[in-house]
Amino acid sequence: MKERHFFTNYLKNQRDFEGISLHQADLQGLNLQRINLTRADLSGANLKYTDLSGACLAQANLTNVDLTKAHLVGANLTEINLIGADLSGADLTGVDLTNADLRCANLNNVNLSKARLQEVHLDGADLSGAKLCGATIVNTDLSVADTQEICLEGSQQCELDETLSAHSPH
Repeated sequence: MKERHFFTNYLKNQRDFEGISLHQADLQGLNLQRINLTRADLSGANLKYTDLSGACLAQANLTNVDLTKAHLVGANLTEINLIGADLSGADLTGVDLTNADLRCANLNNVNLSKARLQEVHLDGADLSGAKLCGATIVNTDLSVADTQEICLEGSQQCELDETLSAHSPH
């Protein structure tokens, strides 16, 4: 499905695009709130500045996608493939990243406040400057990622009484 046809259907209030193939699509800056892209192929797509707040991207393939400064607040990203993705400066507040694959992803200055990171693969990921205030981290090894200047509390995005919850056998 071409990008224009896809967005036209979205404007007609269609929200279910489960399994759609938008490989290398240019969707930069679009408002795609509350869209269902479960098991979709968006590999190599340009999603810079795109608003995917409340979207369902469970089991979607976003390998090498550009999500620079995108908004994914409250999105369902369970079992998503974000290998090599660029999420620098993106807002992922409150997302569910259970079983997500973020190997070699650029998460520089990403906002993961109140996010759920359970069994997330972060080998080679760049989390420098990331905000993890109030995040729940379970069975996720942060030592395999670049975590320089990671912000756990004290930023404008979080309250000082919020804590980082982390449980890992590693």
